[in-house]
Amino acid sequence: MKISKTGIPEVLLFEPTVHGDERGYFMETFRASVFRARGLVFDFVQENQSRSAKGTLRGLHFQHQFPQGKIVRVIAGEVFDVAVDLRVSSPTFGQWVGAVLTAENRKQLWVPPGFAHGFYVLSENADLCYRCTEYYHPEDDHSLLWSDPKVAVNWPLVSPEPLLSAKDAAAKQLHEIPLYP
Repeated sequence: MKISKTGIPEVLLFEPTVHGDERGYFMETFRASVFRARGLVFDFVQENQSRSAKGTLRGLHFQHQFPQGKIVRVIAGEVFDVAVDLRVSSPTFGQWVGAVLTAENRKQLWVPPGFAHGFYVLSENADLCYRCTEYYHPEDDHSLLWSDPKVAVNWPLVSPEPLLSAKDAAAKQLHEIPLYP
């Protein structure tokens, strides 16, 4: 597996080795020993899957008291996946990185604890899977406003306004949310 740093060094892009022939393909999406050899130790406790329609924006979500690390991958379709650094002591505080994840490119994004995460659907539909290092705690669920001008994520919108949940439409700006040390 190829592991690459992004513009924020702690956010990593994983590219699995794909073995294919006329029957199809095989790939390992996670192997603890490979990650441990690179100093990455994950203890996953939950795996989630979502399906979203074109133009849907989910996020930017985070848990403050129970921060989650996530390995995100797309199993059908295409998304623009984003991580925003919410660690006030970080030199990249308030900055974001994004990557196009597709079923075809099979890339995965590691979003560490201390980051908000979100994605925007570019294809007709997209199925996204992500493994989490902490359980979901609904009482600790927070959202950073997707259009916060201070963060200024450059979303590749296919229409002027994305499809949002009520929670995401009411999300707060960076100066209004709980932050990490």
